[in-house]
Amino acid sequence: MRRVAALAAILLALGGFLAWRMTRDTGADSQPFLGYVEGEVLYIGPNESERLASLSVAAGSVVKPGAPLFAMSTTLLDRSRSEAAARIGQLEAQLANLRAATSRPEQVSVLQAGLERAEAALKLSQNDYDRQRRLFATGNVAKAALDRAEMALKRDEATVKEARRQVNAALIPGRSQEISAAEAAIQQARAQLEGIDIRIGRQKVASPAAGVVQDVFFRPGEVVNAGQPVVALLPPENRKVRFYVQEPRLSGVRVGGRVKVGCDGCPDNLFGRISFVSSRQEFTPPVIFSDVERAKLVFKVEARLEGRARELPLGMPVSVTPIVEGVK
Repeated sequence: MRRVAALAAILLALGGFLAWRMTRDTGADSQPFLGYVEGEVLYIGPNESERLASLSVAAGSVVKPGAPLFAMSTTLLDRSRSEAAARIGQLEAQLANLRAATSRPEQVSVLQAGLERAEAALKLSQNDYDRQRRLFATGNVAKAALDRAEMALKRDEATVKEARRQVNAALIPGRSQEISAAEAAIQQARAQLEGIDIRIGRQKVASPAAGVVQDVFFRPGEVVNAGQPVVALLPPENRKVRFYVQEPRLSGVRVGGRVKVGCDGCPDNLFGRISFVSSRQEFTPPVIFSDVERAKLVFKVEARLEGRARELPLGMPVSVTPIVEGVK
């Protein structure tokens, strides 16, 4: 009888344990998930390596879109801009000279008159040389007179050639190609100047979105490399909560579903919307201290915070409860 009574007691205890276990497992389905607040921070830096000239914000500053964050030194760029502007002035002056040579026909007329005068002088020298040669042949003039006439003839021939070349140069068709090349050079120089102006404008960096400055990594006077962050900015819409879901409860979590977020001392009306569900399982991270959760494989889930929930600080431990559609 004692053995029967002992066996009955054992069976009764085992039944009670199984009933408690089932009650515990059933209650676990309604327990909130444990997680913490994270943020996708924007790291904002300069486009070029330079010295930080000024800083307009500090850690904790709330900025609006387009608000100035910092400015880099533009000493070298200012010099490059001055050189580019001077180059444009030089090219424009050269172009003006080329256009003047073709746009003023009176200049060609002056050159043409000079050619005619040179040809007349050549004709006179030719007649004088012919006369001196005949007189020298009859012995009526000295050899020196003939030599002077020959030198004058050669001089006037060279003068005619020079005047004719000047007229041909003024009328040469290739001058239009020179003008086109000068115009193209000016366009190229202006494009370079515009590029320098763009680079100078980019040295003043503005906030790409509204948010809170999380950190400042450099101070005025320090040299910053291209792309190296100077300011860390966190937009409100980039705050999210990360939590982990056990495999048996994963079916109740879907992308786009709403969740309720709770934390110590927080108001009740904090919500988010699930934006990511991991496609593979992983071990529960050690930051979630729970004997039940730690022994299981879970799936990582992220939810974008909405409304007042975006004011939660980064790293805040929270509890997350999925909201069943149609149930408030």
